Amino acid sequence: MTSEQIPVVRLGTEGPEVGAQGLGCMGISFAYGPTDGTEARAALERALELGVTHFDTADMYGSGDNERFLAAFVRAHREQIVLATKFGIAVDPHDPTRRTIHNDRAYIRRSIEASLKRLEADHVDLYYMHRRDLTVPIEETVGAMAELVVEGKVRHLGLSEVTGAELRAAHRVHPITAVQSEWSLFSRDVEKTVVPAARELGVAFVPYSPLSRSFLSGSFTNAHKDLTAGDLRGALPRFTGDNAAANAELLEPLRAVAAEHSATPAQIALAWVHQQARVHGLTVVPIPGTRKRTRVEENTRALRITLSEEALSLLDRIADQVAGVRYPDVRSISAGREEDYAATTPRRVAAAPITPPSAPSSPPPG
Repeated sequence: MTSEQIPVVRLGTEGPEVGAQGLGCMGISFAYGPTDGTEARAALERALELGVTHFDTADMYGSGDNERFLAAFVRAHREQIVLATKFGIAVDPHDPTRRTIHNDRAYIRRSIEASLKRLEADHVDLYYMHRRDLTVPIEETVGAMAELVVEGKVRHLGLSEVTGAELRAAHRVHPITAVQSEWSLFSRDVEKTVVPAARELGVAFVPYSPLSRSFLSGSFTNAHKDLTAGDLRGALPRFTGDNAAANAELLEPLRAVAAEHSATPAQIALAWVHQQARVHGLTVVPIPGTRKRTRVEENTRALRITLSEEALSLLDRIADQVAGVRYPDVRSISAGREEDYAATTPRRVAAAPITPPSAPSSPPPG
């Protein structure tokens, strides 16, 4: 391993070894505005050079376009990478803003076949249930997913945005390798029940949006003013209007710690997520998303930073002050299980509703 390369960890107790930081691929072709395909491909290659081996996508990102984009990269490096994709959120081909959740066996089998075809692969290393459909017992869903393991189409199973109780129920049917949910300085509701359950079961935690969709990096301060029309963040309550202004003020401690370490705010925010592995006693592999080589390099350097207890204490105070919920409709994430999501009761609420006509509706990706 070179001085640039990141360390290796194991996903779960019997899962694959991966670089301690992965790459979320959603933004390459979906949700965050136009992409330079050449630069995005170069970013994938640079990530692999730096030891990033865990690449995360989903079938609903661009209605399959994200998986298609990754196919050439997967084909070129199949033995070096750990490939994750997801099923569960169905997008209406005639109206991309209309989405429904499906967890039944027939849907799962159709989904894996379609994903494998788009990815030009004979298996995926980690297959996630993207969102929970409460009309289907989670035991049935995981049972159907386990059949794919037996058939060799999937190596390991994962769940996204579930409660601690659901994780335990699923794990009794088949070992769950990883659970994926939003976890960052702005979003810590998972620490209530999901993180403890993952620790007890030996399940790895894969935080998506560890930079709170780049807000923690300071790359934008108000989605409506700073981002392109149709960018997903324009529909998220935390990033517009009065909420955005209030939340921007919360970044001052982050900037102060960054200055002490001669680092960027993004690197400190990622270092905080990485140190939650020690704080909570489980494997944590965040998957910050980017489509630029420079950002890949910046993000992986976060693994070189160790935060003091004083710095952690200062940063830990941020989450309780965040204005606005994660998504316009919390039910799209917690499926009515709000007792597991402390962030459903924000301190402040935007003065006006945020519903740009070009923004996708719930359930949101991630």
